[in-house]
Amino acid sequence: MSGNQTLRSLEHPEDITKIEQLMLESAQNLTLFQHEWRIITPAGKLKWIQAVSQPEAQEDGSLVWDGVVLDITERKQAEAIIQQKSQELEQALQNLQQAQLQIIQSEKMSALGNLVAGVAHEINNPVGFINGNIQPACEGVQDLFNLLTLYQDKFPKPGEEIESEIENIDLEYLREDLPKLIFSMKEGVQRIREISNSLRTFSRADSEYKVAFNIHEGLDSTILILKHRLKANENRPTINIIKNYGNLPHIECFPGQLNQVFMNILANAIDALEESNLGRSFADIQANPNLITITSKLSEDCKQVNISIKDNGVGMTEEVKQKIFDHLYTTKTVGKGTGLGLAIARQIIVEKHGGTLEVNSALNQGAEFVITIPR
Repeated sequence: MSGNQTLRSLEHPEDITKIEQLMLESAQNLTLFQHEWRIITPAGKLKWIQAVSQPEAQEDGSLVWDGVVLDITERKQAEAIIQQKSQELEQALQNLQQAQLQIIQSEKMSALGNLVAGVAHEINNPVGFINGNIQPACEGVQDLFNLLTLYQDKFPKPGEEIESEIENIDLEYLREDLPKLIFSMKEGVQRIREISNSLRTFSRADSEYKVAFNIHEGLDSTILILKHRLKANENRPTINIIKNYGNLPHIECFPGQLNQVFMNILANAIDALEESNLGRSFADIQANPNLITITSKLSEDCKQVNISIKDNGVGMTEEVKQKIFDHLYTTKTVGKGTGLGLAIARQIIVEKHGGTLEVNSALNQGAEFVITIPR
């Protein structure tokens, strides 16, 4: 016991209580005592020891501890080094994954932005030409009609051949319809200009600093890019977009990156709705239409913007919900998903904007992605 007592006197202060309790339990139950703890040698060095001993009760009621004590300091030091290296490797892997996401995000946005900006630029040239000529054309047509009216006033009887041609071309209908036709063309040109502006809004390049941005313009421009996927086809009716836009101020953000978040979430919502349509008839889908509801509002304390994008698709299990933002995780078939979209979206919201991106979903209950961005 004297050797044991000497060893006990060297115990590290933080380990004394724990070892006393373990030894007491071992003595009371006569069970094997096997534990590791720290000691401080008389020279002041910290060491790790491992003790294995079996308490044996004697006839006089005393206990005798039969066992061995090993110095495991080197092993503990090696384990600490391995653990540190493991943590460093894990951190390096996380850094590599984040770098990969940033590169992919940058390349995707650059490629898409260049494409969209190029299309917008090519649209603007002919549209600008048409728009610049519509008004002179309208004035020219009106001048011709005025001249025709003057001719009819001066020559009410132009002759059978001219009267027959007037009847053939239905001049009175032409007088009434042609200005309407030109006005419709003018409205069409204006709509194309709006589409071009939306394309430029979506593809705008981000600077190193946040800029004031209209969130609703970003959402609308993204919906426009995805409009071809929302239209009705032979398998289903139109996917309806319901906008519940609140009164939001302009938000300091990186607009291009925020538009990518909207793109990823809305594209996933469309995928989920198309998956929910499998096995359903056109009439069934029409009776229970596909919906994507976008809601935006200020928080009660007006310190952050909340954006909800909700679909009435298949929803997700709790297991999928826990992994949905993981790097390279996807529930889609090979070739249809990279597992990067939502991981990139969360990185943009959390790291670039200091906000949050959460998901609320249950199987067969649709999914709702909630974005919060500080003002």
